[in-house]
Amino acid sequence: MRNLHVFENVTLDGYFTGENGDLSWAHARGGDDPEWNDFIAGNASGGGILLLGRKTYEMMKAYWPTPQAKRDAPEVAAGMNRMKKIVVSRTLHDPDWSNSEVVKGDLAEEVRKLKASADGDITILGSGSIVAQLAAEGLIDDYQVIVNPVVIGKGRSLFEGVEEAPNLKLKETRAFRNGNVLLSYEAES
Repeated sequence: MRNLHVFENVTLDGYFTGENGDLSWAHARGGDDPEWNDFIAGNASGGGILLLGRKTYEMMKAYWPTPQAKRDAPEVAAGMNRMKKIVVSRTLHDPDWSNSEVVKGDLAEEVRKLKASADGDITILGSGSIVAQLAAEGLIDDYQVIVNPVVIGKGRSLFEGVEEAPNLKLKETRAFRNGNVLLSYEAES
């Protein structure tokens, strides 16, 4: 059975996206930290499936297949372009990024089917509404949350609308020289 992971960047004041979907803060601190860059490249080199909402998919599709992405982060670009991507959308019909497909049915049911299928884990990147819906259904196995030392004041919370918080057990913490901190949690039943 596949595990479902969440990989999210959040601000110090708890937002995963700023007003109007701004994510510029999440990419402002990588640069000159080799340990951080290796961590990100290692995550992207893994196998499995990416589960994305339409907005996140369109943002990533606009960057990762480009020559600039291949110059700026060749290992991450290669991984993002190679991995299978499943897009949850009622409006997107023809994904045109390599290895992508669209699912339109009931999200929780589609994820249950995915988790029951062949080996290889599933990772949600961004896509906060998907995270909130699947957290409410108890379908997420673990969370990797990168806390960025940035305060933006307004935005959207990762668990917006979740009425019953998942029980989480801390598995790992890791601080990077750029100020980012990884908090890794396992969901408990």
